[in-house]
Amino acid sequence: MSGNGRTVYIAGAGIAGMTLALALAKFGATVVVLERRERVQEVGAGLQLSPNARKILNRLGLDRALAARSFEPEGIDIYPYGFDRPLVTLELGKAVEQTFGAPYAVMHRADLANVLYKACKRFANIDILFGVRSYDVVSHARGVSVTVDEADGKSRAARAFAFIGADGVNSLTRTGVLMGPEAVYSGSVAWRVTLEEAALAGVVAADRTSLLWAPGFHAVTYPLPFRKQVNIALFAKAKADKAFGEDPPRAPDLPWAMKKSQQFAAILAAAGDSWGYWPLSTVTTEVWTEGGVGLVGDAAHAMMPFQAQGAVMAIEDAAILAPLLMTEADAESALGRYASLRRPRVERVRKLSDFNGFAFHLEWPFTLGRNAVVKLQGPRGHLRRLSWLYGYDAAPDPAGVPPVPRRPRQDVH
Repeated sequence: MSGNGRTVYIAGAGIAGMTLALALAKFGATVVVLERRERVQEVGAGLQLSPNARKILNRLGLDRALAARSFEPEGIDIYPYGFDRPLVTLELGKAVEQTFGAPYAVMHRADLANVLYKACKRFANIDILFGVRSYDVVSHARGVSVTVDEADGKSRAARAFAFIGADGVNSLTRTGVLMGPEAVYSGSVAWRVTLEEAALAGVVAADRTSLLWAPGFHAVTYPLPFRKQVNIALFAKAKADKAFGEDPPRAPDLPWAMKKSQQFAAILAAAGDSWGYWPLSTVTTEVWTEGGVGLVGDAAHAMMPFQAQGAVMAIEDAAILAPLLMTEADAESALGRYASLRRPRVERVRKLSDFNGFAFHLEWPFTLGRNAVVKLQGPRGHLRRLSWLYGYDAAPDPAGVPPVPRRPRQDVH
């Protein structure tokens, strides 16, 4: 399909921005990505790519590159607090691929970002500008006008079909261009660390993900063979003054009872003071789009990571938005239809993630009921329960999407 001479500017060279850039470039659009950092850099460590994301990335020609840098765990071992053996192992591996047509994989965020960046570099119609100092966007009847202050001090001014904010939870596009709300601290923090492969040998399985539940806490571990490491993410509550204090703690401050758990004790001993520390914030905004300006990924709907779908939702956003931007008569219509498609699904995933956080952190005796339900569902119950999530195909025919009512146009500054 021809790009119709359309140019799209994207703020942010993260997973959301580069996936959207690739999807647009496949349609022949000219894409300019604005990145404030000096290079591609993803905050955090591991991420999980469920089949609904992998199908999209495969269509972008990334299957072999992803397979070489990711790992497909055989299952998820669930350890309630005090269990030395898994309560149940939820099947992944072949069971997921046979059910949903694509694998469930884990990988380092930086490796995914590198795969996306190398793919973008192969397109002459994608230009990624690093070290951008600032930008200004004005939406009008003929598209958007963009002014960019580049790293070398030069300024460029351009007219584009659309401007998309893929600039994360603290998006300047959301707060400074669309005048939307700031992100809100969730009350929880994530502790992340990557260790050598042998660090947890004999404690958790080397070929599976482990999900560890405890009162007020939970942790996820999974192997990263491409880096010869194991990824660990531990989630806990923290008051805002502590989470954002000038002297953040160096390691998770778990209650003494938690350290009696074999798995938690081994993790704490192996990690020492090498943890990374991230307060978790969420984004809820009524304004995803205005005129020719829109938001994707965490900029629009940052959620808690308890279903491991944050990056996946951004990838889905890109797959839905790209064809709409290239087939609709104007960007406002494309963005309106995109938002009408994405809002209900993203909200459903958000609620599921929030519920998981509640269930993972339950205290006794409520854990008895939770454990019984999980055990009763068995090793394949999650495949049925999450079929609406993992079986989703984010490649609908844009012509089949009903139009949304047009709003009175207002200039966006």
